[in-house]
Amino acid sequence: MSADLDTLLVCLQLTDSAFPSGLYTLSHGLEGFAQAKAVDQDGLPGLLADLLRHSVGPADATALALAHRAAGEADWATVAEVDRRLFASKLNREQRLAATRTGRQLLDTARLTLGGEMLDAYAELIADRRAPGCHPVAAGVAYAAGRVPTEHAVASDLFAFAVSFVGAGLRLRLTDHRRAQRTLRETAPVIAEVTAAALERELTDLGGCVPVADVMAGHHERANARLFAS
Repeated sequence: MSADLDTLLVCLQLTDSAFPSGLYTLSHGLEGFAQAKAVDQDGLPGLLADLLRHSVGPADATALALAHRAAGEADWATVAEVDRRLFASKLNREQRLAATRTGRQLLDTARLTLGGEMLDAYAELIADRRAPGCHPVAAGVAYAAGRVPTEHAVASDLFAFAVSFVGAGLRLRLTDHRRAQRTLRETAPVIAEVTAAALERELTDLGGCVPVADVMAGHHERANARLFAS
């Protein structure tokens, strides 16, 4: 098997909706918008694009790129710093819990499937409480362990976010299967744009600005009934 084909297969496995990281339990804030009646099926693609550009890209995708590079250089102090800064940038308790819960689940499965010193070193950081274990950082280390190039790693994880987001939209009846697939395809240029921007950022640039989404997440955390964990 060629190296390029092997890294493609790593990307496909880590972004598969069947990968047991727990992303299916998250709506990524969408349920809060739905509860507030602040989004409908026509507005869902625009909300996805806004979250990619102003939240996921500047925060999660940037952290993934930084952690991926640092892990490849065995710079574990930087990996830990990226992880801590990303955790601190998440303003709501449920967002922080979701990030670390799915991150640790991803890490556990990646250690079993990919193995290697990188994933073991990162697991040690978490065990020693030097890093919280956020999902994007765990993904960055996993992609590095699988020898996936940084650009492909970032784009793959952004696509996984988009799939998870529209999947939540399906369960919330904000879209249907055919419209969801059209949304994913139409989001491809946004993913490319956000990927390129994430690759250019430094650690001091990490963090998004989505005050309305933060407010919706705060309301969702206190909702009487919830389908999703975030």
